[in-house]
Amino acid sequence: MQLDFESRVFETRVVSMGETTERIVAGGRHLFPLLPKAFEGVRQIGVIGWSSQGPAQAQNLRESLEGSDIRVVVGLREGSASMAEAEAVGFTRENGTLGEMYSVCAESDLVLLLISDAALAQNYTRIFAVMRPGSTIGLSHGFLLSHLQSIGEDFPTDMNVIAVCPKGMGPSVRRLYEQGREVNGAGINSSFAVHRDIDGRATDYALAWSVALGSPYTFQTTLESEYRSDIFGERGILLGAVHGIAESLYARFTGKGMPRDEAYINTSESITGPISKTISRSGLVAVYEELDDAEKEAFRKAYCASYHPAREILEEIYDDVASGNEVRSVIQASNRFDRYPMGNIDSTDMWRVGETVREDEGRNYAPINAETAGVYMACMMAQVDLLKDRGHPYSEIANESIIEAVDSLNPYMDYRGVSYMVDNCSTTARLGARKWAARFDYILKQQAFVRLDDGEELDDSLFDDFLNNSIHQVLTVCASLRPSVDISVVPTRRG
Repeated sequence: MQLDFESRVFETRVVSMGETTERIVAGGRHLFPLLPKAFEGVRQIGVIGWSSQGPAQAQNLRESLEGSDIRVVVGLREGSASMAEAEAVGFTRENGTLGEMYSVCAESDLVLLLISDAALAQNYTRIFAVMRPGSTIGLSHGFLLSHLQSIGEDFPTDMNVIAVCPKGMGPSVRRLYEQGREVNGAGINSSFAVHRDIDGRATDYALAWSVALGSPYTFQTTLESEYRSDIFGERGILLGAVHGIAESLYARFTGKGMPRDEAYINTSESITGPISKTISRSGLVAVYEELDDAEKEAFRKAYCASYHPAREILEEIYDDVASGNEVRSVIQASNRFDRYPMGNIDSTDMWRVGETVREDEGRNYAPINAETAGVYMACMMAQVDLLKDRGHPYSEIANESIIEAVDSLNPYMDYRGVSYMVDNCSTTARLGARKWAARFDYILKQQAFVRLDDGEELDDSLFDDFLNNSIHQVLTVCASLRPSVDISVVPTRRG
């Protein structure tokens, strides 16, 4: 995928990513004075919705634009329970920054549609009808494009259509922005896409939106590429797969006689603690290099046994997303919520044991379990390789498969378990994680672990491919574009 863009406001740079180059914008608070110029023609930004992304984006934009003439107004359904939450952080009817969603859509120059995907699929016709010609539709997810494609419809032709997609859940977008007050550049990376540009301003609108959210760097994609990688990624290693991997390994270790608390520490805690932190700070290969010789052999075997079973499920997920089947399943599931709402995903023995383990707030003793690391990273690399094979740009691959996992999402599972991570995300992500986690759990038990226990000969070339993968250079470049700031899920958190 060859992409390029120009900005009349922000300095851009070209970076080498593997065998390709990409143009990016590096963010930072020193760029906030440029935002009014980049938002030329925008007097009001409407933030529609108050679920995962809405609170973070509304507050970040308001703070970044403080002192300018641009107002940030939140639009919600009349009578929504979220009205009180928005008022609690200063968006009120009295000061003109809170209103009914359709009215806010009609009055705003840039309308950020951050309601749930299913609600957007139900309400987009009325939203587009009340928006003014010449205004700009803003999305943080390509879900709506997939839905429109599936029913043969399109966006209005007299409006800009842009997307800025933070590579992390809304609470992470807000938390790292707050940390950025102390360390300039702390934040969540974002992709941007310009789907329609009617006035030559769409690119700078998107870049300004991303900079205002606190993105350390912003990279280009297309709306179609974004929704495919994003919906796919959250069903894969970001949410669904990591849940299934942890469950399968916990059952494996306890089945072999490991005490339950140690099994939790060697699975979930190992992934969200030393494995994620090592990847974040030093890269993927560093995890392997920290092991002794016997552990390296265990890692290699687990990696080679798990790669293809994980890849098989990932191929199915990607095909379902690309065909529109997964988007349709989200809408169908949402229509069943009145009869069958989403159930709990942290009531099994593993996560109950985890509650006890996490009571030790000073804990920092989980090891890099070699088998856990091998299984987890095999799935991660299978996702990287699949996205590369399907033509996605390296920035998107790195963020959707690795950076978002270790820097944004896993810290939440580390803090309070799998439900706290998954259920802080969008409805689409929550549904996908629940649907696919069991598939990863099943295939690992049925295929990968059987191969390990039977001593089956493994394909060692998979491990060589891992060591020589170009994603390692890409991660080095990505790491250079942000300050070394680990997200603090709460103000006081163990190191």
